[in-house]
Amino acid sequence: MNLTSFRTLGRSGLVVSPLALGTMTFGNPRWGSTDEISEAVFTAYVEAGGNFLDTADVYSGGRSEELLGRYIKARGLREQLVLASKFGFNAQPGNPHAGGNGRKNLYRALEGSLRRLGTDYLDLYWLHTWDMVTPVEEVLQTLGDLVRAGKIRYFGFSNVPAWYATQAATLAAVHHQPGPIALQLEYSLVSRTIEQEHVAAARACGLGITPWSPLAAGFLAGKYRPEGTGSASGQGRLTGPNPFGNSKFTDHNWRVLETLRDVAAQLEQPLAPVALAWTLAQPSISSLILGARQLSQLHDNLASLTLQLTPEQLQRLDEASAPAPTSPYGIFSPAVNRSIFGGHEVQAWR
Repeated sequence: MNLTSFRTLGRSGLVVSPLALGTMTFGNPRWGSTDEISEAVFTAYVEAGGNFLDTADVYSGGRSEELLGRYIKARGLREQLVLASKFGFNAQPGNPHAGGNGRKNLYRALEGSLRRLGTDYLDLYWLHTWDMVTPVEEVLQTLGDLVRAGKIRYFGFSNVPAWYATQAATLAAVHHQPGPIALQLEYSLVSRTIEQEHVAAARACGLGITPWSPLAAGFLAGKYRPEGTGSASGQGRLTGPNPFGNSKFTDHNWRVLETLRDVAAQLEQPLAPVALAWTLAQPSISSLILGARQLSQLHDNLASLTLQLTPEQLQRLDEASAPAPTSPYGIFSPAVNRSIFGGHEVQAWR
C-alpha cells in the first residue's frame, strides 16, 4: 500500500488517499509548526502522492486555512487535491451566531473558509461537532443547499453521537437528498470507544471513517514516560494545555504502550508507524488523519503504509488495548449467542 492506493470515502465517488494530512499544526509555532516547516510538510505529502487535506476554520485562528490555500495556489494543485474544512466552533466569543450548526453560522463560516483558502468550493465540508441544539433537518437542508449550489461537493460529520449520524443518513436517503458520506472521530489503540456504536452505524449507513488523533496526540509515539498517577514527563502537547488534559496517562494506556513497544521492537520500527498500521487494519477505516510538527514525523507516519502486521501481532495489540466492556455491549458475546439459539453459535450473513 502507498499514498496512491486510493479508495472512495464511504459510499461516495470521492477518491482519497489512505492517509490524509491534518493541518491543525500549520501556523501554530507554540505547539505546531512554523510557516517554513508547514510548507515543507505539505510539499513532502503531495510529492509522495497524497491528495487529501484536512483543516478547519478555527485552526490557528484561521491561519491554517490561509497557509494551505497559499501552498495549493502556488503549485496549481487545486483540481488534484481533496480539500476539506470544518465549521461549528465559535470564532467570535460573545457572539452566539458565530458558532453552532445553524444555517446562519454555517453560511458565515463557509464564506470565511472559502476566502481564506482562496477557492470557490470545498470538496468536503465537515460539521466539526454536534451543537446539541440545531435540528438535524436544518443541518441536512442547509448542507444539501450548498451541495446543489456548488459551494461544497460532499459533507460529513465529526464528533457526533452515532444515533445522530444514523438519523441524518436515514433522513437523507428516505428523502433522496444529499447526506453525509463520512464520520471523523477520535480513534486509536488507546481510544476505541467508537467500536461500540459508530463503526457499525457507519457500515450500515455507508459512511467512511477518518480517525483523528490516531497517535493519541503523540502518546503512541512514545513521547512520554509515567511520573506517578495521572502525570508524565516528556515534550509534547499532552504536557501543556490541551483538549485531552491528562486523560491519556492511565494505567491501561501505559500497558498498551508497553505492548506497542514490544511489537515495534519485533518489527524493528518506531512506535508511531506500528500504531498507525494497526488502525489502518481496522474495518471501515477510509483514511487516517495525520498531523506532523516536523518533516521527520511525516516520513515516519508514511512508513505505516509499508508495514504488514502479522495476525499474532494484531491480536496482541487488540487484546492489550481492548476497552472494558460496558452495558449493554458486554451481553453481545458468543456465549449469549449460543444461549439464544439453543446451544448453537449462529453467525449473520455479511
